[in-house]
Amino acid sequence: MKRVVFSAVLLLIAGTIFAQTDTTSRTSDTVRVGNFIIIKKKGSNTDSDNDRVVTRNRGNDTEYKVERRYRRGRNISTNWFIFDLGFTNMRDMTNYTAAASGGYFKTLNAAAGPVTENSYKLITGKSSNVNIWFFMQKLNVIKHVVNLKYGLGLEMYNFRYDTRLSYRNDPQPYVFNDSIGFSKNKLYVEYLTVPFMININTTPDSRRGLSISAGVSAGYLTNSRNKQVSSERGKQKYRGDFNFEPWRFAAIAEIGLGPVRLYGTYSLNRLQKDITRVEQYPYAVGVRFSNW
Repeated sequence: MKRVVFSAVLLLIAGTIFAQTDTTSRTSDTVRVGNFIIIKKKGSNTDSDNDRVVTRNRGNDTEYKVERRYRRGRNISTNWFIFDLGFTNMRDMTNYTAAASGGYFKTLNAAAGPVTENSYKLITGKSSNVNIWFFMQKLNVIKHVVNLKYGLGLEMYNFRYDTRLSYRNDPQPYVFNDSIGFSKNKLYVEYLTVPFMININTTPDSRRGLSISAGVSAGYLTNSRNKQVSSERGKQKYRGDFNFEPWRFAAIAEIGLGPVRLYGTYSLNRLQKDITRVEQYPYAVGVRFSNW
């Protein structure tokens, strides 16, 4: 019995010495760490197109490190619920002399005066554009460098007036200068929009590279209202289409550097219908919160 115990102790000591002597070794398919052997099986990601083993020699020791590389997306990838936040304004090309001769401008109070170019003055810092894209998809066209981007979402424009300009829809749409002042005077316009863009991704194997997109969008008017707040009347909302064009076509662009993305959009057609004789082209710039 003593011989059996003695033999077992010798085997245990020999195994411990062997483990200490060969703590780390590696062949092309295995890595030994102490008494553990890690075997690279066929199909493993290690040394694949997306991972690579980096070796560093430190004296008599060799250090092995697996570095994860960014994996290119599939041919079609989807990004859900993208959020935009920016500022909006208008390029005003209206001939106010000609517009005043139409029926869209009205003067309901002599003291308030007729509608002029100054009636459309905006508070730039408070005129905002908020977009919620339900989804965007990216379709690989050429080696993930050239892609087609498209999606669906809501574009929401808030034009904050620094004037008494008011919109009404009864009996026919018209605008006028009100007789009272407002602490808030906002025109809200909303579109259900489909964007189409050509995307150039300079570094398809990395999320930190430069990405540029440009294209067009088509939007359908889904909501518009004039919200006004005053001490005399409190808060009031006036809804209607106000003779706005039902469709909006715009030139759009996006630039991304790593996780930071900026967007811009410019209306190719006017906000109002031709009958109004008002020519205003909204545009917006801002930050896009998106994975790609």
